[in-house]
Amino acid sequence: MIVAVVMGGAAGLVSGLLGVGGGILFVPALTLVLGLSQVRAEATSLLAIIPVALVGAWRQHRYGNVDLRAGTVVGALSAVGVLAGVALANVLPQRALELAFAALALFVASRFLRRYFTARGQAEVPEIPTPRSSAPES
Repeated sequence: MIVAVVMGGAAGLVSGLLGVGGGILFVPALTLVLGLSQVRAEATSLLAIIPVALVGAWRQHRYGNVDLRAGTVVGALSAVGVLAGVALANVLPQRALELAFAALALFVASRFLRRYFTARGQAEVPEIPTPRSSAPES
């Protein structure tokens, strides 16, 4: 149980700091560290993310960073999608869910890397002057 407490605190910290969905952190931790099946890890993550999302949204709202209209639309439509996703998760084989989750994580990581390298390539890099030798030229 102590491991679950530490994982929850660490995932909450990273979720709040980086704005990532807790599931991207909770699900792998629950399967790899606590040995839960993929379906149990996903279901547990859905429950665990409720307080994390509420606290995070509340704090970000106090800073003026929340678009309530967009959040309401995305939240309502996500709830409908969750109904379909849960039904599908309960009929798919465990291995298919693991591979789908891994593919999603890799896709998200590739998109972040692409954005990083694209932004880095577009940024103007100031030229660093090279030190000149103090010895007289001959």
